[in-house]
Parts: sequence; structure tokens; C-alpha cells
Amino acid sequence: MNWIAIGDISDIPLRGARCVKTPQGKIAVFRTAENEVFAIEDHCPHKGGPLSQGIVHAKSVTCPLHNWVISLETGKALGADEGEVRTIPVLNEDGRLFIALESLMMAAE
Repeated sequence: MNWIAIGDISDIPLRGARCVKTPQGKIAVFRTAENEVFAIEDHCPHKGGPLSQGIVHAKSVTCPLHNWVISLETGKALGADEGEVRTIPVLNEDGRLFIALESLMMAAE
């Protein structure tokens, strides 16, 4: 895999997110309370809400528009809601973060 550097884990607040702009669209990179890092497309499968502005809890994020809960691990909507967003592999090397953009490019083809 081709890993692209996106910054340091300290750039993302605990239970928060930051966005990375790519040619394939915005990627939301989340940091959980347990210091785990996940990356998913930054749009809710429901109405396209900005997931990066949602509330992070455990390994999920709640969309700020209509309260859909999305798994950060799988990208799937939880509960009775249906839909999903793509997940992007993240590598954490001693706090330096990298994402595999090629996974997005492959999915777009």
C-alpha cells in the first residue's frame, strides 16, 4: 500500500476529527477517547451531512444533521438505519498518521 502522511495524532483532539481533502473528496479522520484513529468519507449516507462535525463516541460518530450513527470501523450505519460510507486504512507510526488513498481510488473506478 502507498501511505500518504496526513499529520500527527496530536493534531486531532480526543473524540474529535479533522478533514483531509483528496482528489476523491473529503476524508474525515477521527480520534477516539482510547487514541484509536479511523478514517472514513466525510459525508453521511443519509443526506450527506459532514460526519467530521459529528459527536464521536466509542468507535462511532453521530451525524450532526439527523443523528444517524456510523461505525468508524466499518463505515456502516448502526441501529435501524441503512447505508454506509467507505473506510480508509490508517497507519499510526509513533503518532505520525498516514492514510492509504489508493483504496479510495480503487473504489472510485
